Amino acid sequence: MQPWNRPPAAGAALALMLGGCAAVGPSFQRPPAPAAAGYAMAGDAASPRAELTPETRPAGVWWTALGSPELDQVIRQALKDSPTLAEADAVLARAQAETDAARGGRRPQADLSAGAKRQRINTATLGFSGFPSPTVNLYNVGGAVSYDLDLFGGRRRRVEEAEARAEAQGRRADAAYLSLTGNVALAAVRLAALRAELAALQATVADDRRLLDIVVAGIKAGGEAAGSLAAGQAQVARDEALAPPLERDLGEARHRLALLTGQAPGTWSPPEFDLAAFTLPGAIPVALPSSLVRRRPDILAAEADLHAATAEIGVRTAELYPDVSLTANLVQTATTPDNLFRYGASGWAAGAGLTAPLLHGGTLHANRRAAEAEARAAMARYRQAVLAAFVQVADSLQALAESDATVAALARSETADARNLRNAEEAYRLGGAPLMRLVDAQRQLSRSRRERARAEGERLGDVVKLFAAAAADWRDTPPAGPGAVAAR
Repeated sequence: MQPWNRPPAAGAALALMLGGCAAVGPSFQRPPAPAAAGYAMAGDAASPRAELTPETRPAGVWWTALGSPELDQVIRQALKDSPTLAEADAVLARAQAETDAARGGRRPQADLSAGAKRQRINTATLGFSGFPSPTVNLYNVGGAVSYDLDLFGGRRRRVEEAEARAEAQGRRADAAYLSLTGNVALAAVRLAALRAELAALQATVADDRRLLDIVVAGIKAGGEAAGSLAAGQAQVARDEALAPPLERDLGEARHRLALLTGQAPGTWSPPEFDLAAFTLPGAIPVALPSSLVRRRPDILAAEADLHAATAEIGVRTAELYPDVSLTANLVQTATTPDNLFRYGASGWAAGAGLTAPLLHGGTLHANRRAAEAEARAAMARYRQAVLAAFVQVADSLQALAESDATVAALARSETADARNLRNAEEAYRLGGAPLMRLVDAQRQLSRSRRERARAEGERLGDVVKLFAAAAADWRDTPPAGPGAVAAR
């Protein structure tokens, strides 16, 4: 084999330098998934609607399970017009641009320079007395190239850190989308519940007036004292007085929904959501804890922050080691433009430079210790995010179980109260019961109707909260891969 067919020792060393050493600092390891099999604490109520599952998700976006085309329309408008989401997307775009800038710093850098000037040369300052000082034109054009070999991977770690921070911002944008869809659905459900409660109150007032007609008929027949009329009228007035606070709450709920959808109250009105038009899902898939930590965006954001903090340790560690950069420049200088690109006008330089830290007063080591401490803090924040998510799911599961029981109990109570009212009315007509029994029965039925409407709204809200806590998809299609940030 000829000598030039195998790389000499110097060539091998140069290849090693150009390839770069392994990046210093710890390599990121994804935190292991928790081994917990569920969320409920001993003694917690269990909802039969929740189905713990490893990966199965409902087809399409989660809110379609509520069966409301009006809700679908409003959520899609919010996803398009919300200023909160516009801000999240803009911040994500900035983080992605900063990542591109960090990647660019690892590539060779080239600059072009050109100039023209008129200069008087003072020959006296050069020690030539008696010689004239000519005035000349000087033209120059040239370029410079530099490349940092990044021997210990500081720049690579900086790119890794920037990519992790961009991923964290992408996950936060996902969290903003999931939070917005949940809040819009909650606002819509509250609107429907308030309208149902107001309808129940209006039915109660109508019953009060019907009761008042019975009293008037009794007075005319001589079977009821005239003073009973005042008691009936007072009951009507008391129930009518309950309407303004509900109307106020209804107005505020409508205004809040306008805010969530990015609309001004004066130019937009929400649909007239009807509580009975919503579908109560029979089963809600809830990811197991080991799956939830791989799909809930706030947890994934905390994980990406941990990745960035780990990469920062490598950045600070690389600052403790030498660095080598290669430079080259070429310049053409002439007194006339036509001579500018001739060989005699050219000049060049090429070289390599080494910089190594010597004395920095302990700053570089302190920077590395600070990065290590920040990584420990990021790990603690990640653990806190996981625990908070598990608690939120556990709260939602128990709340849904309790609200199911509450609605069922109130439905039985309303049925019994309606039967009691019919009996009281019949007994009153036959003269076998006092008016107060009829009034009390009517008041109790009114209370049951309103409480059931409120409880049904709360139960539907608990369903929405469980969907959000379980990180149900707001996308029309799932993300491209386990580490992909969803495209919007």
